[in-house]
Amino acid sequence: MSLSTWTTTTTPQPAGFSTEQEAAFDASVRGELSQIVQNYTTDAAQYSPATEVLWSRIGGSLHGGKLTRPRLVKLGHDAFAREGSAALRGSRPSNDRIVSMGCAFELLHTSLLLHDDVIDRDFTRRGRPTLSALYRDDALHTGESLLDAEHAGHSAAIIAGDLLLSASISLALRAGGSHPHAAALESSFQRAIHHAGAGELEDLLYSLGRTPAKVRDVLLMEELKTASYSFKFPLHTGALLAGASMEAAEALASIGGQLGVAYQLIDDVLGTFGDPARTGKSIDSDLREGKSTILTALVAQQPEFGASLSMLRAHTDSVESLRSVLEAADVEAQARALAQDLCEKAIVSAQQMRLPEHVSEQFQDFALLILNRGA
Repeated sequence: MSLSTWTTTTTPQPAGFSTEQEAAFDASVRGELSQIVQNYTTDAAQYSPATEVLWSRIGGSLHGGKLTRPRLVKLGHDAFAREGSAALRGSRPSNDRIVSMGCAFELLHTSLLLHDDVIDRDFTRRGRPTLSALYRDDALHTGESLLDAEHAGHSAAIIAGDLLLSASISLALRAGGSHPHAAALESSFQRAIHHAGAGELEDLLYSLGRTPAKVRDVLLMEELKTASYSFKFPLHTGALLAGASMEAAEALASIGGQLGVAYQLIDDVLGTFGDPARTGKSIDSDLREGKSTILTALVAQQPEFGASLSMLRAHTDSVESLRSVLEAADVEAQARALAQDLCEKAIVSAQQMRLPEHVSEQFQDFALLILNRGA
């Protein structure tokens, strides 16, 4: 059965993610995240009451996540747990390492979101005020101008993101400490950070360009910006924690890269054609800010799109005119087809690796969840 059939006849339910074992894993991750924030909050109280408040607000930013990255660390580990068990005998218990590495990726994710809010000048995320908004409102209440208050809010978010980035690196190093693959684990986590930064920079520079990026450029940017730290390297570190060979860990990471790009392609679709009430995403901001997405890349060479984009940037045309050009070109269907192709290739690659059955099922479920987002 192909994914094209699954996406129209099956309601995606992530295999294994509703079991008692998985529920216990989620609880362990949430518990460790809560303890990490509490420890930093308590420590900050000894030297800076303002930073104590900041850490408390950081805790709010971490609340309620889906724990996708920790689950992928665990999935990467489960793919090779039996293979590496002999090599890891006597080392720190695997589950402790998996939880800590998963938490490290959650801290990194939240750090990047805080910085992304500054880059995009956003004060809401998923319908809720961002940390930037909280500090902006504090400044407004003390009589600061809106411009100065927004600057204060974004400045606080940068500081919070930096603190979380430092905490994520520290935790990743602890998760890999004394492990036979310790150096490779450190390198993997560092690459996740550097790839995310590179992708964010590419995204920024493309938004300043006179014309949108081409399809190949957008696909590379989205692999760097989203797929690497959210899919590729969580799977990679999980495999290494299980004692997998470097070659096997890289092969699993490649599957994650394909799924991660597919995820971002669907995110691009929802950012222009989705239902904000269901997704919590604005359908205007990407177009208004001139973001290069897979949608704009697919019509980058069309004169109508270029003219409409130029007029929008000159404030002489509307977002709706730009959206109309995209609708006429049927880019949503093209983008979804690209995402489905990536997911199907990822599943084929997973099957060729002869992974344990429950691991293969979870990869299939991730693909289904990606393709059915917003449905």
